[in-house]
Amino acid sequence: MFSNAMGLILADNKKISLGELSNPRALSAMPFGGRYRIIDFMLSDMVNSGIKNVGVLTYNKYKSLMDHTGTGSAWSLDRKNDGLHILPPYVNSEATSVSSDEELSGVMDFLRQARSTYIIVAGSNVILNTTFDNFIKSHEESDADISVMYNRDGTKFGNPSYILDIDEDGFVRDMLYNPPKTTSVKCSLGILCLRRDLLIDIIARQMAHGKTHFGIHSIVKMFDELKVHGFEYSGVALRINSVQSYFNSSMSLLNESVRNNIFWSGEPIYTKVKDEAPTLYFDNAEMSNSIVSDGCRIYGKVEDSVIFRSVTIAKNTTVKNCVVMQDVHISENCHLENVILDKNAFVRPGVRLVGHPDYPIVIGKGAGI
Repeated sequence: MFSNAMGLILADNKKISLGELSNPRALSAMPFGGRYRIIDFMLSDMVNSGIKNVGVLTYNKYKSLMDHTGTGSAWSLDRKNDGLHILPPYVNSEATSVSSDEELSGVMDFLRQARSTYIIVAGSNVILNTTFDNFIKSHEESDADISVMYNRDGTKFGNPSYILDIDEDGFVRDMLYNPPKTTSVKCSLGILCLRRDLLIDIIARQMAHGKTHFGIHSIVKMFDELKVHGFEYSGVALRINSVQSYFNSSMSLLNESVRNNIFWSGEPIYTKVKDEAPTLYFDNAEMSNSIVSDGCRIYGKVEDSVIFRSVTIAKNTTVKNCVVMQDVHISENCHLENVILDKNAFVRPGVRLVGHPDYPIVIGKGAGI
């Protein structure tokens, strides 16, 4: 494990919207996989790499994120020294409103107070299970200023896609944003490695030029003046760029090889623990090829679906190819197919909803239909 590194996670992405799903929460707080949030994967990757000092840069809508991460105890980041730091835009402000430079003031204080040589900077829309030891080692050996992790997904997951043109020596010579046509399939995963002092210099220069938004790919764009090296990741990586990619990524967990790579590839994925009773399956309940979390009550039929905690599916109801989040109640005699139901949603008796696999129906948080 590499101990001379720290981590920084960008909790949201202003270029990504999941519609009703992202209205009440930051992207990184989006529920995923039955009992996780998206941020759990990157936090776990960093902790499994020996990183003990992690900052989470937030913009807005961070209440659910803070409720989930708490003190960081689920990831062993509740420490007297270092640990988990939530960095909202007004973290050190005495003003009553957020001024133009306060979005970056918190992260600058966080960086200046740290002691680590290197920093891993990651976005909030990628789900993967890895450690960063080889990434940091490759960065050191390449003598690069910045290293960016990529894989060969191309534009598979839709917009935004950052396609990298990498030369024979492994250095980035161009980056294309959502290109209509490209010969390269090397797509940035939005994970960087660089020296902490260099990142401080980059952010300070951005602030001096009046740029108040911190973005990972704005740093990659500096390949003209800094040496940016590419590091290929060959494992499974799921990108959440839209409602469709969220739905498809959730459904991909029903594939055993994808599920094993994400959850059982050698390192554990940690999350906030909730002690609940096992799921109760009643007489006549039917289950096939589904992920079902604890605390549920299943009377009906569930097929090819991801069911979160404490969901009730009543008698004579069929749930097929759906993502059903925590504390949802689905009444009797319903048929739901290609539907995403956010937390605390309620489906009344006799409702029939059938979406298209490429355009699932979304029921917002706390909504009743």
